[in-house]
Amino acid sequence: MNDYRAPLRDMAFVVKELLGLAQISRLPGFGDATDDLFDAIQEESARFSEGVLAPLNRSGDLEGAHLTEGVVHTAPGFKEAYDQFVTGGWNGLTGPTEFGGQGLPNLVGAPVEEMWHAANMAFTLCPLLTRGAVEAIRAAGTPELQARFLPAMVAGRWTGTMNLTEPQAGSDLAALRTRAVPEGDHYRITGQKIFITYGDQDFTENIVHLVLARLPDAPPGVKGISLFVVPKFLVRADGSPGERNDVRTVSLEHKLGIHGSPTCVLAYGDAGGAVGYLLGQPHCGLELMFIMMNAARFSVGVQGLAIADRAYQGALAYARERIQGVPVGMTERAPILHHPDVRRILSGIKARVEACRALAYHAGQMLDCAHAEPDPARRAAAQARSDLLTPIVKGFCTESGVWAANEAIQVYGGMGYIEETGAAQYLRDARITTIYEGTTAIQANDLVGRKLLRDGGAMVRALCQDVRDSLPGLRAAGVPESIPAALERAVLAAEKASTHLLASAAGHPGAVFGAGVPYLHLMGWLVSGWLMARSAEVAARALAAGTVETDFYRTKIATARFYAEHGMGQCDVLCATIVEGGASFDAMAAASF
Repeated sequence: MNDYRAPLRDMAFVVKELLGLAQISRLPGFGDATDDLFDAIQEESARFSEGVLAPLNRSGDLEGAHLTEGVVHTAPGFKEAYDQFVTGGWNGLTGPTEFGGQGLPNLVGAPVEEMWHAANMAFTLCPLLTRGAVEAIRAAGTPELQARFLPAMVAGRWTGTMNLTEPQAGSDLAALRTRAVPEGDHYRITGQKIFITYGDQDFTENIVHLVLARLPDAPPGVKGISLFVVPKFLVRADGSPGERNDVRTVSLEHKLGIHGSPTCVLAYGDAGGAVGYLLGQPHCGLELMFIMMNAARFSVGVQGLAIADRAYQGALAYARERIQGVPVGMTERAPILHHPDVRRILSGIKARVEACRALAYHAGQMLDCAHAEPDPARRAAAQARSDLLTPIVKGFCTESGVWAANEAIQVYGGMGYIEETGAAQYLRDARITTIYEGTTAIQANDLVGRKLLRDGGAMVRALCQDVRDSLPGLRAAGVPESIPAALERAVLAAEKASTHLLASAAGHPGAVFGAGVPYLHLMGWLVSGWLMARSAEVAARALAAGTVETDFYRTKIATARFYAEHGMGQCDVLCATIVEGGASFDAMAAASF
């Protein structure tokens, strides 16, 4: 079993040197986000992640959560860790200041969240969903609802959940059947929800469920869905939890991974209907749920990055210790790190981890700018870039996490297939990240349908132009030519693929959306490759200025070069699939299977 070590220097490089925390700290409301504060938060988060969360990762996987007589008991140590989490003020790190949060930018919060997920993903799912629920209530709740629920949720004394899925309605929310009947100043909710992460737990005195349901006069389809706030315990006038609401845990799911996270089947209304409060306007629930959903999609992208890094750290530690065979060019048996293919695998994982880190943190940076940038044009541009990046971060980073965990097992050889090494847990845990909060195909449909096609490709063209504008600076800094050359080919591939999809949308919509996942991967490689190239430029300029950290910056350039030479060629392959594969896609009729 490997210990987790937070990669603080790599995180600081992305936040401070590549993306520029100093620029974010100049935005209104973010003045406290100085380099010194960032360093202090990082160091304290590392201590908590390494010393408290990480030791519970394996035991949580083995013990899991249990349901006894309707009561959920989390794995041993989880509740005590959550108490420390709340006492340390971690839940409110990026929370709204008007409800007790610290209001720090996502560029500060994303590295902290990465540590938590890498240390113990099953644990960190709970605060992940609470933050999304806070965003939704803050955006659409009445002042009374906000005052009733948000202070306790921001502090972490109460948690939040997302209740979408039903047995007959997975991603097809038009098939949703849960009902909401008005009764005075509230509603009575009846129905069943499945796959509810932390739908119940023993951490907190209350849980605030955000539940999609239909009103009696609701039109059919997704336009007839409303969103309700349904607490586990009703709230008294003084703000304390009171009578138990009519919601119960029916069962816990038996899952491939994240065993420490209770995934619940919840029943609403067995005794007449759970009390719920309408959030926002009637029949606008899906729009409001997407506030929570997009916050969760960003965080799940960070999960993918985190689990990739945890798997990499384990594989690297094993490769340094495991002596096997005589490597090429050596005369004695040596650790397998010296074997060329092991170094190839580790180099590939390392490069993908750093690329996804830059991609995810950049998305957080754009969220910050979209929220706080005072200039309307810049704020709108940041919002557009954030909208474009959200499905890419969620899809590309989670797929990278699964890929990295799988590759890491290859480093262990047969020992990776043995549970005791811990390598298998990372693959099992990572697998869900490409599914919940919308599968990779759903992210791709969003990217193609709502982002590329809806504005005629304007957001994608703006991104591609930014990539092109960076090429002269890369070459002027003296980075290896293979880096800007690969980036130049990648942006050309993205432009060609985008033009083809735009031209084909009217006549061949099935083929266009059938190419959605390859297009998402293409855009993921492009944006992450662009950020890796910029990392190499930062490193080259630091070396030219005479830095004392020569090994660190040389490694940054070498890693970016590996990513360009061993990964970015995927863009040409994906472009060919998109442009040339439409006819063969149409040829595979349903009867062909």
